[in-house]
Amino acid sequence: MNKLLRNIFVFLVILVFIVAFSPSYTSLNIDNLAYVVALGIDVGENEDFNISFQFTTGSSSSDSGSSEKSPLIINSVEASSIDSAINLMNSYLAKKINLSHCRLLIFSEEVASKGIADAVYTLANDSQIRHSANIIVSKNTAKDYMENSTPILENLITKYYEIFPNTSKYTGYIYNVTFADFLNQYLCNTCEPFAILGGVNKNTTTLDNASQSTNVATMKSTNTPFSGDRGAENLGIAVFKDDKLVGELTAIETLCLSILRGDTDSFLINVPDPTDPERQLDIKIFNEGHKKIKVDILNGFPYIRFEAKFTGRVYSMKEHAHYLDQNILDAISQEANRYLENILTQYLYRTSTEFQSDISGFGKYALSHFLTAQDFEAYDWQNNYVNSTFKVTIDTQIQSGFLINET
Repeated sequence: MNKLLRNIFVFLVILVFIVAFSPSYTSLNIDNLAYVVALGIDVGENEDFNISFQFTTGSSSSDSGSSEKSPLIINSVEASSIDSAINLMNSYLAKKINLSHCRLLIFSEEVASKGIADAVYTLANDSQIRHSANIIVSKNTAKDYMENSTPILENLITKYYEIFPNTSKYTGYIYNVTFADFLNQYLCNTCEPFAILGGVNKNTTTLDNASQSTNVATMKSTNTPFSGDRGAENLGIAVFKDDKLVGELTAIETLCLSILRGDTDSFLINVPDPTDPERQLDIKIFNEGHKKIKVDILNGFPYIRFEAKFTGRVYSMKEHAHYLDQNILDAISQEANRYLENILTQYLYRTSTEFQSDISGFGKYALSHFLTAQDFEAYDWQNNYVNSTFKVTIDTQIQSGFLINET
């Protein structure tokens, strides 16, 4: 009897190992799946949409330490909807599309201008779509953007897609907007949605082209002085009113959005040198987390006050500079205050009067003035934001340079 039980036990163990390690040929087998790393949505010629799927395949040489980049594959199909496009692409590839590794959702400017609510709800209803995927509006077609998104310092396009939004923390010139952020902003009644502004710089090899801006006050994607092997670039913000694209923010205006929302750790500004008005100083500003936003309703109109404190250090150096002189440092601090107050005020009035879109999210600070949610809805904040007035107060304490205090 014991021998019989032992034989049954051995048979069951062998059976378990056979089942566990034998290859599965179901539709969910990894060999039968096609993993999408970026999804592009353009206007179709014969159908409503032209959907582009970007795939990447592993390179055998990369496993052995080679610097060869993984090849990119982009396939497109016209269809009446995103789901129809996926179904058609399944047939074309002879594999099942899987979106669980999709890092970018790219809408062309043309699509975004018409409204993307249906596409956003469709993607939100797909359990494979990661809420951490970034959402981009491309000034060119989405397919063109993907074709030009060749990684320069990375071998894998997925790695580049993962790390480029992080520059928002130390430049403020782009904003790390995820699909979850966009969806939440679209659904809430105290703010408006926005997305990363992307595009393809067609003049990356000629810096002297008149269409290329070297001023961060006017610089944004497709209007930059960049020169390099990658044509795709991300700079600025695409502003929405409800689900429609209504405008774009430049690099410096995007920095203002980052400052107001407290989502940048440090940033660089240029202010006049008080000892030499014809010379600009580079000042590194550090966000110490001291900001205050207050919204009042005066005579039925929003009155919005923003106060913030920063510290800074002089980065620019010149001969015979005396950056230990407190009078000079105080003068630089005043220049920094004036500069920041000016660009923030201009940004605020542009979002309120030109775009009529509260992408800064001031609406939540106005809730305390209403007894019920129904009262707030009746006030119609999203359309009353156009009537706002603003007061910006900045207190910046500039210190001497990091290494050289005096020359």
